[in-house]
Amino acid sequence: MNSISIIVPLYNEEESLRELYQEIAQVAAQEKLAIELIFIDDGSTDQSWKVISSLPECEGGITLKVLRFRRNFGKAAALNAGFKLATAEVTFTMDADLQDDPKEIPRFLEKLETDDLDVVSGWKKKRYDPWHKVGPSRIFNAMVSRLSGVKLHDHNCGFKCYRTELLGEINLYGELHRFVPVLAAAKGWKVGELVVHHRARQFGHSKYGVFRMVKGFLDLLTVSFLTGYGQRPQHLFGSLGLLSFFLGGLGTMVLAFMWVASRVDLSPIGLNLGFVEPVHLTERATFYYALGALFLGTQFISIGVLAELIAAKTNLFESVYSVQESLYLDDESAPNEKKNKKKDFRTHFGANFPKSLAHIRDEEVA
Repeated sequence: MNSISIIVPLYNEEESLRELYQEIAQVAAQEKLAIELIFIDDGSTDQSWKVISSLPECEGGITLKVLRFRRNFGKAAALNAGFKLATAEVTFTMDADLQDDPKEIPRFLEKLETDDLDVVSGWKKKRYDPWHKVGPSRIFNAMVSRLSGVKLHDHNCGFKCYRTELLGEINLYGELHRFVPVLAAAKGWKVGELVVHHRARQFGHSKYGVFRMVKGFLDLLTVSFLTGYGQRPQHLFGSLGLLSFFLGGLGTMVLAFMWVASRVDLSPIGLNLGFVEPVHLTERATFYYALGALFLGTQFISIGVLAELIAAKTNLFESVYSVQESLYLDDESAPNEKKNKKKDFRTHFGANFPKSLAHIRDEEVA
């Protein structure tokens, strides 16, 4: 029987939880899926915990896992906790507000296997959200795609599918949950997207305001730095420092030449630079700009050195690479990866793989 994990972070969604559970149970029954359903209550103040704690622990192909935070820590923290609890080979994330349709799960699995992907991100092509969410979201998605190089139409979509092994290489904090495909792509995992059915919200209201785009832009800068210069910060800070130092030094040399030329009579050699009075450096704004640039350049280079020291210490405990496969390594010496094998779901789970995915190609298992 197929086995997947579904992580559902929630905050004050008491009205929708029971119906969501029933919809997922229907998909489990129709597709013969064994679903590890993980609810993460992110400090709800309504009756959400009471509702999910009353749901059956094991019923209709669903095995329930529930975690409750002491307070609201944010979606990234909830997903991170869920990733640590997921045990199936494939992990889904979806929202608890019923806007994500569980019937899309088989299509995610099909896309994952037929296109040989590691991450499948949902694309809410037709959205049922208010304009003040849709407009900024489209601008944000365009910025993320352009700056990160990961071309997705809907980075904000919470309905995603992952190969569980990649989640161990990603550490979420703050509000970086929307950038999991970007962080995965930076490690070499293959990312794709799938148009999904989006539904209008039936209960409650969105937990995100119009200021989410400002936070998202700041997070985008963070992710761009982490993926581009996280292991070599001096390349960024050092480059800025050298540029600033060069401009400051050039300005200082020009001013020094002007100071000397305005005080030396160069007419005997036929050179007249037109200085009527001596140049006083402290009376020129350029002098202070040049000194500021020199000081700023020194600061940037110093920051880069400190960042390199931090990165060097961090790398002692964290792998900076991601291994796809290995050959002829024993369990002790092999890195944490898929060792000399690629498995599709039919080979791994047997004849009960969903009929809707029957055309998926067979792959050799070593």
